[in-house]
Amino acid sequence: MSVETISDITNRALYLIIQASLPILLVSLVIGLIVSIFQTVTSIQEQTLTFIPKIIGIFLALMLLGSWMLNSMIDFMTELWLNIPNYVKS
Repeated sequence: MSVETISDITNRALYLIIQASLPILLVSLVIGLIVSIFQTVTSIQEQTLTFIPKIIGIFLALMLLGSWMLNSMIDFMTELWLNIPNYVKS
């Protein structure tokens, strides 16, 4: 297995990780920003106020996007498993 092959697999894996986690992170970021603005406007400074909306938002995002995320990871792993003979080839 050459260095280029390992580098390519690593790059694709990191890109897949970013691509799969980005929607969940964006949902968490947007909900946190909205709750923070709400806290600033109402002068409520409760630290635990953001947890429940974030948990609900992340849960809904996983329900909507979970199958796409899982299928992307399955496709990547299937491709890796099918190409093992090519990787081991001298």
